[in-house]
Amino acid sequence: MTAEPTTTPSASAAPADPGGEASRQHTLRERNLRLVARAVYDAAAAAGTRPDTVPPSRADVAAATGLTRATVSTLVDRLVAARLVAELPPAPAQRAGRPAVPLVPASRTVVGLGLEVNVDYLGVRVLDLAGEVVAEHVERGAFHDADPARTLGRLGALAADAVADVEAAGMRVAGARLALPGLVDARTGELEVAPNLGWSSLDPVPLLGLRDLPVRVANEAKLAALAELAGDVPDSFLHVSGDVGIGAAIVVDRALFLAERGWNGEVGHVVVDPAGPRCTCGARGCLEQYAGKEAVLRAAGLPADAPLADLLARLDDEDGGGTARAAVERAARALGSALADFVNLTGVSTIVLGGVYTELLPWLAPDVHAGLTERVLAAPFAAPDVRAARGGKFAALTGGAREVLRDVVADPAPWG
Repeated sequence: MTAEPTTTPSASAAPADPGGEASRQHTLRERNLRLVARAVYDAAAAAGTRPDTVPPSRADVAAATGLTRATVSTLVDRLVAARLVAELPPAPAQRAGRPAVPLVPASRTVVGLGLEVNVDYLGVRVLDLAGEVVAEHVERGAFHDADPARTLGRLGALAADAVADVEAAGMRVAGARLALPGLVDARTGELEVAPNLGWSSLDPVPLLGLRDLPVRVANEAKLAALAELAGDVPDSFLHVSGDVGIGAAIVVDRALFLAERGWNGEVGHVVVDPAGPRCTCGARGCLEQYAGKEAVLRAAGLPADAPLADLLARLDDEDGGGTARAAVERAARALGSALADFVNLTGVSTIVLGGVYTELLPWLAPDVHAGLTERVLAAPFAAPDVRAARGGKFAALTGGAREVLRDVVADPAPWG
């Protein structure tokens, strides 16, 4: 497996005094290369929300970065040679002179992997720099109390197969992000506890068996939130990922707010009734016991492992759906109460509901809005905005792969 890029020094790249002129010029070149790469990728991201956006030319990049056209042209050539940027056919000339050559992220050249262990599935998704899925495998199963070594070893085998396939097709793998539904120490990458998996005090990366692939670990909800940044969302929002557990991520100015160790956002363990049922975390009355997927299914009279489609069908049943609708309304009231606390504490008033909540939103929305309107002090002046996530199914896989590729764009020099 190809993991980390290597840079071959040229004959002229003799060692220099770190404070010398050669070192300063090298640092400036790398900084300018990052600026140019970012200009191309930012334009592509804007095109995702504004379809009329035209890919930038070298002249456009020069105007956006303040660099000279000659410098930009040299740096673009370097990015093209590294297969990080691609040139489209020249656009029709609007005036005399050479037609502009549009620049876009390269397809199927450098890729990132998103990996995930969740309560009922293992997932691998491979994205390229253009944001396209080039490989994917999701394996259903029951992983509560499953052996961590066996489970992560199986996920590692799925990832190794995906890496082999994309490398055989000529792509380079930049690395992977592993999403887990629990407290992940942002400093060490260790999993402290994942109540719904029954795992604790675990270093997951070695158990994957991917020795040649750089892997970093993050909370599932946080990676799912990053998948939203490719769409039309405010710069700051709360992303709530609803499944068996309920995780959340706080995004401020388009970056994750991680606090000291990255353990924030555990909205599923906000207590909504101190006398409520016992939670897997040991406390009573946690939000997950009212609005988690299994809790809602049981309250609707369905097996805890029933597919969400069964619940949706009952909600649509005008004659026999009363129990299901009552279960969802109960969940929505609890969710509205917990989210109101969040808005009052942080002032972030946009809430993006992902996971199973995306499909349940038509039934959840009235009571969630009512809870926010009643409990949020600032609601009369800035009404909370509740919207469905647009990251799609298995959003943490997408967010994880994009994080890997974001690092490539942030430091493109080693790749060319």
